[in-house]
Amino acid sequence: MPTQTEIELQAAAFRRLQQHLMHDRTDVQNIDMMNLTGFCRNCLSRWYQEAANERGIEMGKEESRELFYGMTMDEWKSNHQTDAKPEQQEAFKVAFEENVGKG
Repeated sequence: MPTQTEIELQAAAFRRLQQHLMHDRTDVQNIDMMNLTGFCRNCLSRWYQEAANERGIEMGKEESRELFYGMTMDEWKSNHQTDAKPEQQEAFKVAFEENVGKG
């Protein structure tokens, strides 16, 4: 069982990862993250939603994304998302199936 200090350190690391992805590296595209690592910002927001739901906190996909992104998904896409190339889209299909589709 983690100690309170360990939980606080894990939470701090998560907040720093969120800051890095949402403010420091907005140039990194979700599709590239998914293709290289098997997860992206949307996965992190989904994991946040799942953790809330497991604890009896009702939270939907759009709400969790807005909490994680700090803005609506439409705003994020408008401000930061670029069009994916066909090869990125093909690699994404494989990465999604391997990492998200199996769950």
